[in-house]
Amino acid sequence: MKRTLIIGWLALLASVSATGIAAASSARVRDIAIHDGDVPKRLMGYGLVVGLDGTGDRSLGGIGSPSATVRSVVNLLRRFGLVVPPEYLRLRNVAAALVTAEISPYLRAGGRFDVQVSALGDATSLEGGVLWMTPLTTDADQPPSATAQGPVMVSSAEKSFSLLARRNNSVRIPGGGVLEVDGPPLASDSPRLLLREPDRTSARRIAEAINAALGEGTATVEDPGSIRLRPANGGSALDLLAAVDTVAVDLESPARIVIYAKDGTVVAGGEIRVGPATIHHHGIALQIGGGEASGSSTPGLVRAAPESLVQDVAAGLHAAGATPEEIAAIFDALRAAGALRAVVEMR
Repeated sequence: MKRTLIIGWLALLASVSATGIAAASSARVRDIAIHDGDVPKRLMGYGLVVGLDGTGDRSLGGIGSPSATVRSVVNLLRRFGLVVPPEYLRLRNVAAALVTAEISPYLRAGGRFDVQVSALGDATSLEGGVLWMTPLTTDADQPPSATAQGPVMVSSAEKSFSLLARRNNSVRIPGGGVLEVDGPPLASDSPRLLLREPDRTSARRIAEAINAALGEGTATVEDPGSIRLRPANGGSALDLLAAVDTVAVDLESPARIVIYAKDGTVVAGGEIRVGPATIHHHGIALQIGGGEASGSSTPGLVRAAPESLVQDVAAGLHAAGATPEEIAAIFDALRAAGALRAVVEMR
């Protein structure tokens, strides 16, 4: 496949893109930091999804030892006074599943939360099933603190029209979990903020913004990931945290480039520019800076002006027909050569 790029394409894109990208962005403190002690509680459990239309586990009780799904159904029936030999069970409408959830540490008994249900066996789909009441616990050796049950939900975009396709094996139950007992009381030490992404510069800017809004000495940086807060004049720590959450902070966008392997989408945080470099990779020649082109377009040649934005270089590579893997390799080579000062991630 020939790769062709019209000369001057990137220079035009650079002049258009540079006007719409800011080097810094404003965010509230609550969006970039959490309160000390606000650690979510994670719950897990083992349960059965019943009512499937022949898409459950291929569980046979009479061949060798019974499967885990068959044994689970036998135990379930025994709780209701029904004793059924495992060898008599031929289950295709039941699937063993792992149930997980993440809840707020401040949720109280009676509070509802969403749960995630994922098949453990060889079920082809959980669509149309109902999760049998499942105890949820924080660890395998801990007593249950919540339960989950209800019909599973599958979005229309995830529905499978083939019984042979292994699809819809991970589904959700909105509001399917109920907390049964209150959690332990949280520690009430001096309030602190914990950055979601620890960074020295970000911590300093957050502390400066809080002190400017609420008074000098309110916030003190302890380390790149922690900021100590001090209520003024014996005020309430809860009121201070509520006020801090609304403070706006100007932060520089991280120097990070994310490339999605499926379609080659390139996302660059901030105004990241690429220095002079020349790279040859799998029939593509990328030249950033250098002399002017002479003549018409050259197959496989991508030219960019010096200090071009990452978005412009990516647009040129896409126009030249580069694959997502080739784009990732070229940007990684630019980083290794020192022409690009950013972290390159492939997803």
